[in-house]
Amino acid sequence: MKKHKLIKDLFLSLFYTGYSPKAPGTMGSILAVILGAPIVYYSQETLFLLSVFVALVAIKHIDLYEERTHTHDDKTIVIDELIGVWLAMSIIGFGWIECLIAFVLFRIFDIYKPSLIGKIDRECKGGLGVVGDDALAGVLAGIVGVLLLMGVDNFLVFSGLEGE
Repeated sequence: MKKHKLIKDLFLSLFYTGYSPKAPGTMGSILAVILGAPIVYYSQETLFLLSVFVALVAIKHIDLYEERTHTHDDKTIVIDELIGVWLAMSIIGFGWIECLIAFVLFRIFDIYKPSLIGKIDRECKGGLGVVGDDALAGVLAGIVGVLLLMGVDNFLVFSGLEGE
């Protein structure tokens, strides 16, 4: 029984980054980039599918955790950060700049929770609420990241700076 609890705790806290005394969400997001970079390098689709799989498993285990502890969105649970970062990375693609953009934009959306992200965070309970706002933040970070990179690329092309 203790082994099962240890594995679940490792999973939900993302290898204990959720227990960081300062910025556990940011620590979990950094680890997510480190873990996701080699995967997205080989296949964006694989990282996307892994994100969905981890999300489904996380929702179930977060529901069980909240049922047992009567605590919603405990700060030690940061597996949702991994899901959001991986979704952003799977949309933006591989490259160190792309990974950095995915990380920064995800953290901005996750911290400020604009629009529907905030509504999901406030109104959805259980694992779906914990994972849902981060998943949407990741998707939006990915879309904004792609648009940002396209804008920079177009600026460089039209300004004649491309290739210099």
